[in-house]
Amino acid sequence: MAQQTTKVWFITGASRGLGRIWAEAALERGDKVAATARTLSSIATLNDKYGKQVLTLELDVTNPAQVKDAVTKAHAHFGHLDIVLNNAGYPVVSTIEEVDTDDIRALYETNVIGPVTVIQAALPLLRKQGYGHILGTSSGLGHLTLPILGYYCSSKWAFEAIHESLAAEVAQFGIKVSIVEPGAYATEFGSGELSKFFEGMDVYKDLKTGFMEGMKDLERGNPSATPQALFTMVDAENPPLRFNLGSHNLPQIKAAYAERIATWEAWDDISRSAQ
Repeated sequence: MAQQTTKVWFITGASRGLGRIWAEAALERGDKVAATARTLSSIATLNDKYGKQVLTLELDVTNPAQVKDAVTKAHAHFGHLDIVLNNAGYPVVSTIEEVDTDDIRALYETNVIGPVTVIQAALPLLRKQGYGHILGTSSGLGHLTLPILGYYCSSKWAFEAIHESLAAEVAQFGIKVSIVEPGAYATEFGSGELSKFFEGMDVYKDLKTGFMEGMKDLERGNPSATPQALFTMVDAENPPLRFNLGSHNLPQIKAAYAERIATWEAWDDISRSAQ
């Protein structure tokens, strides 16, 4: 049964999108939040509205020293951390062939290495506490892929694998791990400001045009509908490792896995011959 108690959150990427919505919703329900963003000005209004309930910190997750400093300050300020939520991230919108390797590295620095740096900074503190809940914002695309979003999908596949292993490693310390998997929501995420779009090669022009046109018609969820579901999950005595947000993910994931299983089964005799 879900049990609500006042919690202390550490949230990355709290300046906009779901991160901002969840930070404000947590504060509204009486929780305390260490809200972080790359620029303090983007979250300064939280101080005006919530006072001592909130601690705002400048944090670029690709800066290890800044990560450690922010996590340490948040823990010292509030005395403990109940929830560490890795939410910072962005997509790259392009085909596999077109992206420069430097842009791939930059994507992984933010979407994969950054969250790991936060986790590694927080774990000694949570372990000493004997409790804590690590949340990571992934995506329904942590289970399947789309053309033009291959590198973003790959970052979420890596993100999911890391958290699944982490959950098995830290359960002995009383630390819980949950991967939050939102579907498509009407947020700034994926906008021109938050995504990197590569014009690239003419041979992919029609593919990319068709993909972007299809995205315009995509039904997107209401991000303001997500906090209560998230709170129900984090307040549960036994929260799930993977937690979908929205109604679209599960049917798509089931279809993707059904197709994979059918393919594996079709080739099973050949596969077994290689044992």
